Amino acid sequence: MQLQEIDKARYSKHFKMVFVAVAVVLLVVSLAVSTPLIYFLTDGEGSHFWLNLTGVVVAALVTGSLLRHYRQHPFMYEVMYVWDLKQVLNKIYRKQKQVKAAMAEGNADAMQIMYFSYQGSRQLYLLDNNTLTMDELNKSAAELDALAESFNVSLDTARFSPAMLDAF
Repeated sequence: MQLQEIDKARYSKHFKMVFVAVAVVLLVVSLAVSTPLIYFLTDGEGSHFWLNLTGVVVAALVTGSLLRHYRQHPFMYEVMYVWDLKQVLNKIYRKQKQVKAAMAEGNADAMQIMYFSYQGSRQLYLLDNNTLTMDELNKSAAELDALAESFNVSLDTARFSPAMLDAF
């Protein structure tokens, strides 16, 4: 995965629209499934937990199917890019302890992984208006820059590949 330039206004608009659409589909489908089940399978009395849960599960499957089907649609580009970026950053986070240990020993791939992580996180923070931890991120990035310079490693997000994580 490579970092892409994303229009923040377009991303925000599309994310909100997709979020609302998902909520509406979940609501409509779950009610459309559970209501007839309750009407035809019960006498209307008692708990209908399992029938309501069935409606929610069907709604989640329908929603997931729709999202998977429209994943490549141009309208979804920014939303899916951010989704994919968050997935990659989560994979890095889960291996961060091993990556940082290797980075301290001068491993160039580890430094590239953390550089991608810091740059990707910065992009996400700015897209989501989550600048509370930006100072901590900048500090970590500066420490990485100093470490890379001391080991004569040139950092570039284009050199990152998710396959690099397999070594850790």
